[in-house]
Amino acid sequence: MNLANKLTMSRIILLPFFVFFLLTDFVPFSPVIALILFAVASLTDALDGYVARSRNMVTVFGNFLDTLADKALVTTALVCFCELGIVGAVPVLIIVIREFMVMGLRLVTAEKAVIISAGMPGKLKAAFTMAAIIVILFVRCLNLTGEAAVIAGIAEQSLIWVAAVLTIISGGLYLKAYWGYIDYKG
Repeated sequence: MNLANKLTMSRIILLPFFVFFLLTDFVPFSPVIALILFAVASLTDALDGYVARSRNMVTVFGNFLDTLADKALVTTALVCFCELGIVGAVPVLIIVIREFMVMGLRLVTAEKAVIISAGMPGKLKAAFTMAAIIVILFVRCLNLTGEAAVIAGIAEQSLIWVAAVLTIISGGLYLKAYWGYIDYKG
C-alpha cells in the first residue's frame, strides 16, 4: 500500500474516534477533539491526492478508497449532526442521495471504460460541505447559549442548505454530462 493510500486509510480509521467524541458529552473537551479529528481527516483528503499525483501513485484502488473515505467522512458527520438535532434530515438526505447517485453513475460509466473525475462543481460542493461541517463543529466547541446559540443555529442551517443546493447543482451537472451512458432500455 503506497503512502497516498495509507493517508486515505487514516481518514477511515479516524471515523469511529470522531463519532465517539462528537456524540459523547462526558469526556472533557470532546467537541474540541471531534473538531480536531475531523479537521485532520479533511486535511488527509487534500494531502493524499497531492501525494498520489506528485509521486505518480494514482491507482484504481486509491481512487475507489479516496471516494469511499470522503463519502464516509461527510455522511458520518451529517448523520451525527441529525442525531444531535443540529441540522435537519432533509438537506442531509439531499447530500447523501446525490453521493449514491454519483457513485452509481460512476459504476455505470466504468462498465463502458469511462472514468468520471471530480469536476469543479463537485470539488466546490465538497470543499463547501467540509468547511460547513468544520464551522458547525467549531460552534459546538463554543457552547453558546441564549441569543448567540439561536444565531449560530440559523447559521448552521444556512450552511447545510447552501451545501445541499450546491449538491443538487453538481449532481445535476454530472447527470447531464453522463446521461448518455445510462442504458434505461434494459
